[in-house]
Amino acid sequence: MTAAKIRIVICAAEDVGNADPMALILANSAAQAVQFVGMPEARIILAQAVTYIASAPKSNAAYLAIDAALADVKNNPNADEVPQHLKDTHYKGAKFFGNGKGYKYPHDFDGHFVKQQYLPDSRRNNQYYFPTENGKEAEIKKLLEEHRK
Repeated sequence: MTAAKIRIVICAAEDVGNADPMALILANSAAQAVQFVGMPEARIILAQAVTYIASAPKSNAAYLAIDAALADVKNNPNADEVPQHLKDTHYKGAKFFGNGKGYKYPHDFDGHFVKQQYLPDSRRNNQYYFPTENGKEAEIKKLLEEHRK
């Protein structure tokens, strides 16, 4: 039973992804419900989760993005540091090092978006996440394209 619950959760994240973000929530909820209810009724919960995920739009773009980002870090371990404005400011002496200076809080801007560099200089033009046209991810893709203009 445990392997089935784990596989459903992984499938929701890996295969469905952002095409239907609710799939992961439903899968996790189903896994918890199965533990709570037990068999034989748990089969109904598993059936609902499996049929939802099987029929959901699919995208592995987030999965590919994390793999690409991890490969980039592995293949280029000596890249520049995290930009100064993103470094921790919650300790004594952080201001002395310039941490947080120039940070723009996205929620203070129209649309809660602000153009600011978040990657180190050597990776500033790298893109890892390429949303598909499937399901909810099509909306994400459109939003990201608007922000990138």
